[in-house]
Order: sequence, then C-alpha cells, then structure tokens
Amino acid sequence: METWDKQKELVKQIDQENITNQLLLLEHPHTITLGRGSHQDNLLFTGEQYRQRGVDVVEIDRGGDVTYHGPGQLVGYPIFYLGEKNYNAHSYLRDLEEALIHALRYWGIEGGRKEPYTGVWVGDVKIAAIGVKFNRGRKRRGYITSHGFALNVNTDLRYFNMIIPCGIQEYGVTSMEQLLGRKVEMSKVMDEVGLAFEKIFAQNRNSL
Repeated sequence: METWDKQKELVKQIDQENITNQLLLLEHPHTITLGRGSHQDNLLFTGEQYRQRGVDVVEIDRGGDVTYHGPGQLVGYPIFYLGEKNYNAHSYLRDLEEALIHALRYWGIEGGRKEPYTGVWVGDVKIAAIGVKFNRGRKRRGYITSHGFALNVNTDLRYFNMIIPCGIQEYGVTSMEQLLGRKVEMSKVMDEVGLAFEKIFAQNRNSL
C-alpha cells in the first residue's frame, strides 16, 4: 500500500508539472494483487490459506486479472505523462513490452509477444506481466500512467501455483533464472531495464 500511495502522489505531482516522468523499480514481499478485471475463481486458496503462507492479497485499481509479486521479481511502475508523445493506450502497452524485450536481450533471452495477451513471453511461457492504469489529468490534458510490469528474475515460481496467473490456464510462467540456469543479479537487471526505458521512451530515467 505504501508504494501504491507513492504512485498516487507522483501522478499528482506530474499532473501539477512539479516533477518530470518517473520510473520506480523495486521488489515486493509475497503479495497477490487483484486488478479491476479479476475473477475470484482465479484465486485457488482461501484468504486464511494465503495468510498462513505469508502472502497478502490486495485489490488494486490497475487493469487486468490476478497476479503474484514477490522477492526476486522486478516490479516497475512508470509514472509517465502520455501527452508528451500523444500516446494512446495500445501504443503505450506495446512500448512497455518492447522495453522489456530489449532489456532481456542483454542476457540472450529472446522475449516476444503472444496474441491476444499482453506481457512478454518466451515461447509459450510468460516472463513478464503488465497491468496499468491511465489517470486522467486534472491540470494537464491527457493521461498519466501508474502501475506497470512485473518481470520474473529469480522469482520462486511455485507461488504462481496459488493462482491462475492473469486468468490464463493454458500457458505457464517462467523466470530469467529458470531460462539461464543460474541466479541473475537484480541490480544489473534494474540497470538494463532503466537503459531500455531510456531508449524506447526517449527520456531520462529518474532515480527516486
């Protein structure tokens, strides 16, 4: 909730033109989030069973269904004013995917897209989930984004067995660690993702 509140404050500050676009990169404790499109059937445990396993369940205002966040997963929250590039929602989502695809190439991982789903895939398994919110500006015309992506780096993929990730039953999930057969340095992933966002979105990454 602390990060969610921070996003809301950054959206407000960008709307008031007090700060420029921001990219938050972090790891969460074990958490299952339910977006606006979530279905309860995609939660495979009861609330008490999740609590017993040290997993929080939180309803949030992003798009999409249920997903898991936890240690070893890089979560990114781009708080971007889209009016600067006259984006529409489709273009923004494709650019999010492209930035992650670009970053993964550093490790020789060929990510891609899989219609009709969002996110980044390696073959038939998903390595990064995407769920965003478009906040209408009050002072500025256009929209400011919040929420974002979750890239599985060294994620314990067993936690995804507690849910039907993004409501997709027929395909699984993967991680950089699983694909490479070794742990990956999170700080290096943050660096490469930051550089990829600079390249794809043609702007400087701001460290918070």
